Amino acid sequence: MKKICCVVLAMLPLTAFAYPIDVEKNLNGLKINYATYATTYDMGAITLNNDSDKAAECSVVFRNGPESPRTRRVSLEAGKSADLSAKFNREIIKLYITLTCKPK
Repeated sequence: MKKICCVVLAMLPLTAFAYPIDVEKNLNGLKINYATYATTYDMGAITLNNDSDKAAECSVVFRNGPESPRTRRVSLEAGKSADLSAKFNREIIKLYITLTCKPK
């Protein structure tokens, strides 16, 4: 029994930190693909890919509970991609991302 407990305790640092990420999107007819990442316990990131034939102005709002939201803005040309991230002061339990894009 002691050996099993030691093995379980030794494996604890190997568990991955992951938190759920909810994305609310308003793309206004643009073909924007995204991928979200839980980079560290207090940082979240999103990659935007503009697959449409028009340039786009995008705004991304990262929210983590009671902390103030972090807003990032980017101008994406057709066929280009961009990485956006936000770091918080507290550990992220659940990350809410609002993605809004409009044609340029």
